[in-house]
Order: sequence, then C-alpha cells, then structure tokens
Amino acid sequence: MVRRTLLHAGAVVTVGTISQGTAHAGAGPYGPLLPADADGLALPQGFSGRIVARSGRKVAGLTWHAAPDGGACFPDGSGWIYVSNAEVPLLGGAAAVRFRADGSIAAAYRILSGTSLNRAGGATPWHTWLSCEATERGRVFECDPYGERAARPRLGMGRFRHGAVACDPEREAVYLTEDEPDGCFYRFRPRDWGDLTEGALEVLTGGGGWREVPHPAAPSEPTRYQVRDALRFNRGRACHLADGVCSFTTRGDDQVWSYDGALHRHEAMHGPLFVAQDGAVEIDVITRDGAVAPFARLAGRRGAELSGPAFSPDGGRLYFSSRRRGSGVAAGQVFEVSGPFERG
Repeated sequence: MVRRTLLHAGAVVTVGTISQGTAHAGAGPYGPLLPADADGLALPQGFSGRIVARSGRKVAGLTWHAAPDGGACFPDGSGWIYVSNAEVPLLGGAAAVRFRADGSIAAAYRILSGTSLNRAGGATPWHTWLSCEATERGRVFECDPYGERAARPRLGMGRFRHGAVACDPEREAVYLTEDEPDGCFYRFRPRDWGDLTEGALEVLTGGGGWREVPHPAAPSEPTRYQVRDALRFNRGRACHLADGVCSFTTRGDDQVWSYDGALHRHEAMHGPLFVAQDGAVEIDVITRDGAVAPFARLAGRRGAELSGPAFSPDGGRLYFSSRRRGSGVAAGQVFEVSGPFERG
C-alpha cells in the first residue's frame, strides 16, 4: 500500500493523494528533475535541498528522534519553527527545530514526551500543535511549538486510533480522522473556540449530518460503534482544511474525500495537489486535469516512507521527512527544499 500525505501551505500548494485511476503522466509547472545531489535528492532547476536533522544525531544539542512523521511549521518572529512527530511505541512524542530568518538552526527541543506512536496531527489557528497517537485508545495532545508550556491531553477529542486533525475557524470545529478499516470522520466542537479542554465530539452520519458520540473516552465501546448510522471510511489519515472544505485521505482504498462544511456534503476529490509518495519515494505535482509530474525524488531509498510535509510561513521552504525501517526502528532524515515555489 502506498502511503500518501495531505498538506496545504496558504495559497502556495497542496499536498495530498488522488485515486490511481484518474492520474496520467504530464508536464509539471517546475520542469524536469536534475540529477540527484550528494544526499540523493533530485529537484527541478532553481531548487536546492539539504538535510536539517537525522535520527540518532544531534541537532542543536538535541538527539533527533526515530520514525519522524507528521509535521507543521509555525511563525517565530523573523524566523520559523518546524515540528515533527515520532511514531515510536511508548517513546513517541514530538520535537521542534527553530530556524533564524536566514535559515540557520537556532535551537532544537522536545515539546512532547511519554506518549506512543505519534503519527500525525495538525496545527491550530492559535499556533499550537495537535499531536495524535495512532494506538487503539490513542489521545490527542495539544503542544506548544515554542517550548514554553507543557503539552496537555485533550480527552474530549476522543480515545481512538487517531489519524490527523484540521481546524475550521469559521465553524469553530476541529475535524479528526480515524485509522481503522471501518473508521469514522469526526468533528470536535469546543465549548469556547481556542480552548480544547471541553466540548462535544460528533461523528458524520449517512444522512450527511452529525451526531454526538455519547462517550468520547470510550471506556467500554469504541467511539466508532457508539452511533449506529455513522459513515465508514477505510483507514483515514491525512486531513486538511481550505476555503471551508475539509479534505482527508483514506489509505485503505487510496482515496481523497472532501467535506464541505457550508453545504454539509462529502464526496471524492481530485487535484490540484502535491503528493508525497512512499512507493516511488518522491513528491509529485498533480494538476487539476489529473496530469502527474515529479517535483522531488530521493534516489537509493527504495522502501522508504515520506511524511510530515510542511511549508515555512512565507511559502519559500518545504520540509518533509524520509524514513526507512530497519531492526524494528525507523531511522529518518528531515529535508528542507527551497526555491521559486508558486505563490497564490
């Protein structure tokens, strides 16, 4: 199964997935790939890449975690911060790298520890990182990317095998995916927007409406079975909101779905997208007419997984992780790509 990741960076680009039957080879907006650099990264003319973190090695004094996964960028004065989850059993959590305005690394530090299999998550409008556990009764933790406040579990958002989250400020809701073959699509409506401590967890139903989950903590019955007419999605993963539409991927059937909060309608969605692919170990550009062209490719990384794509706040740098499993531990690297990305 090819694993793919959904991302949007303001008006710059979208990264996601598309049904395999709808795509066809075509020309991309950035031109052909040049030969790979010393790190095995092939990019179009005008773009350059570097590795900013490696599992097991020091980054500004911090030993970088194994199995880097979901990530996001946050503004930090004239610089920015990149946050990365660790999909490690029992020793998961998340860490952050702080960059100066010139792109140099200023600091690195942990923002979450003592959790398990932190795979994906999402950024909030108030600049916190929601790190999700992909365990049977996984939790969502709200983390401070700036390292000033301790992470807190948000149990009202449900105890299940979490995929990712996306925030909808207009409707004051947080959408959540579930990584189960018969998983659901949820939304959490906090009592006070900006405070995720309390609120109602709801599930999308077959009629297109929402029904509240009676017991989000799932002490005996899993959340996905508590509402009889809940819609089922095959292993929900990445999740993103743009222009009032929440798009999410399902890796079980290799689809992207979109939920229009204004129209209360969900449907399959296609393009325009950037796609971070594991099978080909590359990032592709998919245009609105379904044409696919490579944007970045890693040579000599067969079997690796790509994850955690995120743009710097100005849209000029793209971050993503590459990881390869070995001896039960996934060593990985965090790449940075800079260049003339299209600005919308």
